[in-house]
Amino acid sequence: MPRLSVGDAAPAFSLTAHDGSTVSLADYAGRSVVVYFYPAAMTPGCTTQACDFRDRLDPLREAGYAVLGISPDSPEKLARFAEKEGLTYPLLSDPDKATLEAYGAFGEKKLYGKVVTGVIRSTVVVGPDGDVALAKYNVRAKGHVAALEKALGLA
Repeated sequence: MPRLSVGDAAPAFSLTAHDGSTVSLADYAGRSVVVYFYPAAMTPGCTTQACDFRDRLDPLREAGYAVLGISPDSPEKLARFAEKEGLTYPLLSDPDKATLEAYGAFGEKKLYGKVVTGVIRSTVVVGPDGDVALAKYNVRAKGHVAALEKALGLA
């Protein structure tokens, strides 16, 4: 699956959030949005990453960024994850992986030295114009938000 590059039009999506609402990229037109993709709620790496976004949410919002997390998990599992970890930004369910694929966040990756097909931990920042402002693939869960803030000139 091809990956997105800076300047590409961000693919549109409408997905079910952990609270049962429908969230679309179009809801954020005119705003900057950090869209991060993660393999599975309630796993150690994904919990670290989600909590880092939770802990840095106020500075990101103050800088004009909304945050959305997307995984193939069901809305029910995402609701349990959000409640358990106190996550206050939308977690979106993409069970058919169409959005993950459109963003280049699903495909072949190396896991413990083996090539497997799955979610590629990725972050795409969509600018107010709907174009990709930043795209990072195969990111590490730990320290990713700090690296993102630095790349966005916030740190």
